[in-house]
Amino acid sequence: MTNHKLTGNKGEIIATNYLQDKGYAIIENNWRYKHLEVDIIASNNNRLHFVEVKTRTNTKFGLPEDSISQLKMNHLKKAAEEYLYQHAEWLKIQFDVIAITLKKDTVVEIFVIEDVFF
Repeated sequence: MTNHKLTGNKGEIIATNYLQDKGYAIIENNWRYKHLEVDIIASNNNRLHFVEVKTRTNTKFGLPEDSISQLKMNHLKKAAEEYLYQHAEWLKIQFDVIAITLKKDTVVEIFVIEDVFF
């Protein structure tokens, strides 16, 4: 597995633990539909959260949250639409971003952007 992939996997584990510590119930990790993927699907207070996780080991090329393109957000939205088609019981939804900066294996920062509009 490449370093990039390992970093991403570490970030998703950290984000999952972070959400659980905040009282979220994790419903899915790495949920896929065709070529689309949602990193984390979680619920909290009767709201379904579609979470994109971005992790970087340094900020030389910018912050993790800066690397989320409009195309990626469009893919997240399309994946969420399919998930909701399959799970129509959810009436309230939200899109969130969790940006994680690591130094070696230590978390330097977890930055959460809630209710992202795109």
